[in-house]
Amino acid sequence: MRQIFLDTETTGLSADNGDRVIEIGCVELLHRKLTGNNLHFYLNPERDSHEDALRVHGITNEFLKDKPKFAEVVDQFLEYIEGAEVIIHNAPFDVGFLNKELELQGHKPFTSYVDGITDTLVMAKEMFPGKRNSLDSLCDRLEVDNSGRTLHGALLDAELLADVYINMTRGQDALLMEVESNDEQTRTTERVDLRSYQLPVIAASEAEMTQHDDVLAQLDKSSGGKTVWRNLENSVA
Repeated sequence: MRQIFLDTETTGLSADNGDRVIEIGCVELLHRKLTGNNLHFYLNPERDSHEDALRVHGITNEFLKDKPKFAEVVDQFLEYIEGAEVIIHNAPFDVGFLNKELELQGHKPFTSYVDGITDTLVMAKEMFPGKRNSLDSLCDRLEVDNSGRTLHGALLDAELLADVYINMTRGQDALLMEVESNDEQTRTTERVDLRSYQLPVIAASEAEMTQHDDVLAQLDKSSGGKTVWRNLENSVA
């Protein structure tokens, strides 16, 4: 199973109003193991970042001036994510921006290229209802070291998200190992011939039968004579 953890940074909050992607970070997980085959771009958005966005990611317009435009990296990006399950924290935000970037280049929507999208924010809300479920909050709760995250960065956040996801789904490890194990011992079943065993038949004592009859009588009284067990006993008799 190939999974890609993805995060973006943008010039603002609204792709529909002209904001653009300025950074894409992707981290690859293959069979629940980090491969190091990551993908990272800084992009020239051809417009300035809003001041509020700049305070979040700290990526200046000057820094982005000589970076490639999305059109220059789109083929490499699509080839990298093709066929993978993509895991994003608050997926509608990132997917909305990527869809807009792809649309501007005449490409199909993002979901057309991937096997599926998993939103870890939705997962977290189900696992930790009523609690804060930002990426920082999840790092604290799941003991993922995010001490290097003074500003948002797409690659760093994708790496943190991978660690968070692995911790959130850690209970699956034992199940996956058990199902996929090739150990001969785990697939060997010892056959036992039960015909060699004589199982004793232990009859109820007289006191136990009396207590049983008392319970049935109480049930029969409370149900208006509709006790199924008592009716069966009478029909057999």
